Amino acid sequence: MAPNPALAHTPTRPGAGRIRRAAAAAAAGLTAVALLSACGYGSKADKSDDKANAAATAGTSGAKLSADTVKIGYFANLTHGTPLVGLQEGIFQQELGATQVKTQVFNAGPAEIEALNAGSIDIGWIGPSPAINGYTKSNGQSLKIIGGSASGGVKLVVNPEKITSLDDLKGKKIATPQLGNTQDVALLNYLAGKGYKVDAASGAGDVSVVRTDNKVTPDAYRSGSIDGAWVPEPTASKLVTLGAKVLLNEKDVWPDKKFVITNIIVSQKFLKEHPDVVEAVLRGSVKTNAFIKANSDKAKADANEAIKKEAGNSLEPAVLDPAWADIDFLDDPLANTLQAEADHAVTAGLLKKPNLNGIYDLTLLNKVLAAQGRPAVSDAGLGAK
Repeated sequence: MAPNPALAHTPTRPGAGRIRRAAAAAAAGLTAVALLSACGYGSKADKSDDKANAAATAGTSGAKLSADTVKIGYFANLTHGTPLVGLQEGIFQQELGATQVKTQVFNAGPAEIEALNAGSIDIGWIGPSPAINGYTKSNGQSLKIIGGSASGGVKLVVNPEKITSLDDLKGKKIATPQLGNTQDVALLNYLAGKGYKVDAASGAGDVSVVRTDNKVTPDAYRSGSIDGAWVPEPTASKLVTLGAKVLLNEKDVWPDKKFVITNIIVSQKFLKEHPDVVEAVLRGSVKTNAFIKANSDKAKADANEAIKKEAGNSLEPAVLDPAWADIDFLDDPLANTLQAEADHAVTAGLLKKPNLNGIYDLTLLNKVLAAQGRPAVSDAGLGAK
């Protein structure tokens, strides 16, 4: 297989509500599997989407669904544009009808997985690494990946005064968002493919891998404490506004230039008890992705408005426009790239060989797609134990 780096995790609250900071407990006591985690930009919040809740009182099917409420989690990242836009536009609530949407926004994957396991959320948008982590840590009992959401939106950006080509990385300091997160795995895999030796745990080696929170990375770049970063959007485009140059777009090292950056997961308990609600959410996701493709500028504005509500500040056009353009919103979970990402983490020494059999259940997604006359998407053989 070509050196396909692994993927990553990267918007806002569509509704008003009381902000609560997420507990940060997930960082302690990481196992080799638990090293895989996601990165985010927002704070955790619990709220109902006001605009969405003003929508129809019955779903598009005309029948009342089996749950009064569905709790949805996601990140305040552009790569989570599907829930940002779909909630902002009221698309999910239209599909859910009288079933109320309640949402939480997370900073990172471990907290979202904990919330899913605790029943605080039922369905979540999340990156591949925490999905793998949550599934393997629970011995395949906690979650299922039920759909795709986004591909792309990850770049290696560097100080052009210090690095002018991919052969100039030796001796340089390159940031990633978090030890073992999807960008971290991607960089380690890429460096290994180039023959560089790096200790995965410490980040020391021919290239210094510096784990730096995305919020801090721009300041680290300004100060010269890092020479570049392998990061998701909008951090990559933010660095470009500070003078960095894009040295590599991660799309270019994956077959067909596609790799999963955001999945949709569901609690297995909720899937078993409320498949009609899950199907309605998937209809909303598919319709939202179609809306994004047909109305890119409006969708981009929706996502930016959601970011502003969550973070207090919107993204400036110089950051928002290139970042949004680099993300592909899609329904296919790109299951073959999830397996590749896990393999890269194993190669890097961050993960023992995981058994991902059964991590996907695409039955309801393919039902939704079939109703639109669209072909089924593949689970790459990972749909059954």
